[in-house]
Amino acid sequence: MRILITGINGQLGYELNRVLKEDNHEIIGTTREIMDITDFKKVKCFINKVELDMVIHCAAYTNVDRAEMEVDICEKINVSATENLAKLCGEKDIKFVYFSTDYVFNGEGTNFFEPEDKITTQMNVYGRTKYEGELAVQKYIDKFFIIRISWVFGINGNNFVKTMIKLGKEKDSINVINDQIGSPTYTYDLAQLVKVMIKSDKYGIYHATNEGVCSWYEFALEIFKKLNIKINVNAITSDEYNSLAKRPKNSRLSKKKLVTNGFNKLPIWQDALDRYLKELSCL
Repeated sequence: MRILITGINGQLGYELNRVLKEDNHEIIGTTREIMDITDFKKVKCFINKVELDMVIHCAAYTNVDRAEMEVDICEKINVSATENLAKLCGEKDIKFVYFSTDYVFNGEGTNFFEPEDKITTQMNVYGRTKYEGELAVQKYIDKFFIIRISWVFGINGNNFVKTMIKLGKEKDSINVINDQIGSPTYTYDLAQLVKVMIKSDKYGIYHATNEGVCSWYEFALEIFKKLNIKINVNAITSDEYNSLAKRPKNSRLSKKKLVTNGFNKLPIWQDALDRYLKELSCL
């Protein structure tokens, strides 16, 4: 297939480019400089120049705290740009993959959220705009995959694992939140799932994270344990951290739908972390 990947230099876009090329797909990657996805005319001109089988939309505004202050910019990137792409793909019958987030839910309780659960409110601007992006995809496209992910880490770009490694070298003691529960997601494992998924016609909304759940505190402990870094890690609450944007305490996402539709679940997060750290050490 000829596939357009937006945000190809981001964590996920970078990994998808690597993995999908292994499957002999022709990849056309875009960045903000190549195609301004917030400008409908420019998007239309670009897409009209190339014959596409699929668009994988990785580009997004993801700075959760800054989104509270830059609402207009966040809406323009996460909602308007997604709508631009969705309209054009719908008109041309181009398959579409949209990556969403656990933040579309209210983040309350202890149950695992299902893909089809009713969504009423989001706790911050980022979550609201990503959900509105989902709605745009569903409005204009029939052949879509909406994949909700969480706690992403990959080779390219910044993430929690890299931050912990850096702090482990610089600090003797750190504070990490222990009342937010979710599942880390390794971009390589996610890209392998997407590689299989896009060959199918089992469209719809899915949740895809590595198996198992933990708190950020437990995630940090596992990182330091695997790297044999000696550091004092203090468990704190979300209220003690005092971030600008409210975060979900419950980011548990059910992956039952993956299995029901014949897709494999991602490996457990501890195994994913081990493989990721080995890859990092080779760079």
